[in-house]
Amino acid sequence: MGSGGTRLTNRELRLKYLAANKSRIFNEIVMRRKNNLLHVGWTILRVGIGFTIFLHGLPKILGGEEVWTMVGSNMAIFGITFAPAFWGLVAALTEAVGGLLFALGLFFRPVAVLLTGTMIVAMATHLAAGDQFMQYGHALDLLIVFVASILIGPGRYSLDARFLPRIS
Repeated sequence: MGSGGTRLTNRELRLKYLAANKSRIFNEIVMRRKNNLLHVGWTILRVGIGFTIFLHGLPKILGGEEVWTMVGSNMAIFGITFAPAFWGLVAALTEAVGGLLFALGLFFRPVAVLLTGTMIVAMATHLAAGDQFMQYGHALDLLIVFVASILIGPGRYSLDARFLPRIS
């Protein structure tokens, strides 16, 4: 009932509700938009980083055993001197296949763990060689991104979220 005992129309009821709840409704709309933007931004970052990692790994795969052995010999820093071609192939596959999976957000956290390991080896290689920051900075940047990715997860717009929601 309105003032004076008259019954309010549906329109009047909606307007009264909106007036009483306008700040709450406005906040919900803004926060929903911010949340959507957050997921869109994370998707852009995930796809971009994943694709560039794929581009790093592809030439390593196509380079064959000679390149795999060269890349895998970096494991000697950790005292692993056997089967350098195997370790190089693992690194190349991690970058190429892992980069694509990272971009798609599929098996995201396990892939991010593998890519973190690859960046640890890359950092150790540069540091052991006495390289300056300009040489190892890219590996450090990616190491930070992959560690944060493990914590963040694949995001709403990923294949994990769509098909494997329990692990995303």
